[in-house]
Amino acid sequence: MTYTDLIVIIVLLSLMVTYTKHALHIFQQNRYEFERYTKWLLNLKNYQLNDYFVFVAVLFIVDYLSGRYIQKYQTIAILGAVILFTVNNLYLESKKSYIKPLVYTPRVKRQIACTVVIDILMVMALYKVLKLDIFVIATVLPLFVWLVIYLMAIIMLPIEKAINKRFENEGRAILDSMNNLKKIGITGSFGKTSVKNIVENIISDHFYTLMTPASYNTPMGITRTIREMMKPIHEVFVCEMGADHVGDIEYLMDYVKPQIGIVTSIGPQHLNTFHSLENIINEKMKMIEMLDEKGFGVINLDNEYIAQYKIKNPVRVVSVGIKNHDADYVAYDIDYDENGSSFKVMIDGEEYVFETVLLGEHNIMNVLIGIATAFNMGVKPADIQSSVARIKRIEHRLELKKINGYTFIDNAFNSNPVGCKLSLDVLKKMHGRRVIVTPGLIDLGEKEYEYNYDFGLYMKDRADYVLLVGKVQTKPIYDGLMKSGFDSNNIIVFDSVKEAFDYIYQHFTHEDTILLENDLPDAFSH
Repeated sequence: MTYTDLIVIIVLLSLMVTYTKHALHIFQQNRYEFERYTKWLLNLKNYQLNDYFVFVAVLFIVDYLSGRYIQKYQTIAILGAVILFTVNNLYLESKKSYIKPLVYTPRVKRQIACTVVIDILMVMALYKVLKLDIFVIATVLPLFVWLVIYLMAIIMLPIEKAINKRFENEGRAILDSMNNLKKIGITGSFGKTSVKNIVENIISDHFYTLMTPASYNTPMGITRTIREMMKPIHEVFVCEMGADHVGDIEYLMDYVKPQIGIVTSIGPQHLNTFHSLENIINEKMKMIEMLDEKGFGVINLDNEYIAQYKIKNPVRVVSVGIKNHDADYVAYDIDYDENGSSFKVMIDGEEYVFETVLLGEHNIMNVLIGIATAFNMGVKPADIQSSVARIKRIEHRLELKKINGYTFIDNAFNSNPVGCKLSLDVLKKMHGRRVIVTPGLIDLGEKEYEYNYDFGLYMKDRADYVLLVGKVQTKPIYDGLMKSGFDSNNIIVFDSVKEAFDYIYQHFTHEDTILLENDLPDAFSH
């Protein structure tokens, strides 16, 4: 291989840097799953190809002109155009601000190493073996990048499985060694992270508690929590368990083996991967079905799917409700404003008043689940009252906050067909002009249009202004707004969240309230 060959290969590889980063980012946001990633690739509206078409057009012109007038320097001219385009891409990438940037986990670093090797071999094969024209190679490389992800993932699959299995075995060994550890499993279509935080807030006043942080609800997230944070002194492990495929909860239940199981809610979340609501119901209820008879389960009886489900496990089950007064623990006389909420609950035949900074009826339900769990773990009602009063606001889940002096209700991480309507009910009670900023709901399969349309319908009389992010994905919301008779002059569509915030700061005041509903990863914003 000559020095010229080496330079050509290096320049061509440099062209792939930003495209490879983007492809890895999309793969990560699609949870490293072929099915999700493929669906994203097949959805042409996800692509912004203007820059690529400009590059191909410029490269074609350079190739044509240099071939005609300076044929001796044609290769240099094409490589120069590639270098300029690469430098421009790198500059633009450095200026980009992502909602959820690529996280350089050890797994991603291994993926990068594997991808680099594949890219080098691919470029060498195209240039040295197939002897394709440099113009052709430079044109197809940005497209090949997306397919390289499949090859990389296939190569890395047995390696990742082996690494995960070793770590998971270490996690199982740690759990098995802690005979007196109480383990609480929490699942649901929505509300599980909020319930996890609330339960931990309440019982940590009485037990030395560890919970899975953030949204660490996958086998590896749970494993990392156990391996890195679990200590012999811990008495309770509060473990959030996520599921978007049949078998996920069953696997996690076998792994963690919780004595206490909580099902927060069931609804049409992740229909794309579960394929039916029946699959979702059966999988989520494995949390109760697989409990040891010596433990107990906590269920939300207001949820129709949970209420109708026939539990086959003889384990003790306690229920909570707001609308369903047949539940064991019922919240009533609910009142809330900008400062928080208050409600009453009958516990063991005596009425108790609870106060919390949390907003919204669904947060009352979440607190009620925490109350029932703590009481059945032996915590006295009066102590639970004190703990509930000290519960902190949950980040990005109907979190009332001030940003640059403006009042925001941050519900960025808690959007689903039920939760988004409940957040609008909270917005309705606020003072000043009421504004909602949203990119809509995703991952709802063939029901996605319907649920977003209903979301738009529900905004009438609950919001005064609607700021939509993403013209394509928010079309169903817009249609629902129009059907409801919402004032079209008060609906503005933006290309990005940043543009929406700029508009807020220019047109609204500190007396107004802005609801931030959902915060889509960049891969799904269009």
